[in-house]
Amino acid sequence: MVGGDEPRVAWGRTRLHVAEFTRHHMLKPGQKAPTFKAKTQNDEYVSLEEILADGNGLVLFFYPKDSTPGCTKEACDFRDAFADFEQSGYKILGVSKDSAGSHVRFMENNNLQYDLIVDTDLAVQNAYGVWQEKTNYGKTYMGTVRSTFVIEKDGVLSVANYNVRATGHVERLSKELGIATSKGE
Repeated sequence: MVGGDEPRVAWGRTRLHVAEFTRHHMLKPGQKAPTFKAKTQNDEYVSLEEILADGNGLVLFFYPKDSTPGCTKEACDFRDAFADFEQSGYKILGVSKDSAGSHVRFMENNNLQYDLIVDTDLAVQNAYGVWQEKTNYGKTYMGTVRSTFVIEKDGVLSVANYNVRATGHVERLSKELGIATSKGE
C-alpha cells in the first residue's frame, strides 16, 4: 500500500537529516555550553543559568535508559563520587528520555542523590548533540549516545566526551579534572 509506505520514507529522511546535523554540531571544549531549563524527576525546574549563578560548575551526563546495566553502573559510579565532585565545586545532573516515574524508581533503587532531567522531548539531548543515529546488530535507529560534559563556572565546556564507556568513566573523568576521590583512585 503506497499510502502506508509514505510516513516511513518521510520518517527515514528526517532521521538521516537529524543524524547529519548532529555530526556537524557536536560540542567541543572551549565552547559556551548550551543553556537549558528542564524538569527533574520531582517536576521541578533546573537550569544551567541557576547552577552557574550559585557559583557551581556542572557535570552533565547523558545515558540511554534507566535501570539498564551500563546506565546503572555509570549512575552508581557518579553516586559514589558525588561528594568528591561537590567538594570540588561541581553539581551533577543525569539526563535521559525516561519519564519522571522511571527516574524516581531508578533513583530510589540505586540511592542516587543528584537530580535526573526528564528529557522526553529530547530538547536537552538535541542541544548537546547526543541524540544520534546508532547501529546495533545491523539495525539503524535514533538513540542517546552516552556522553558527558563538564561546564565550568563561566559557562564554558572544559570536557565534551561523546561515546563514553560506562565502566571506568567516572574514575577517568575525576582524574581528568584533578578530583581526588574518597576511594583514593
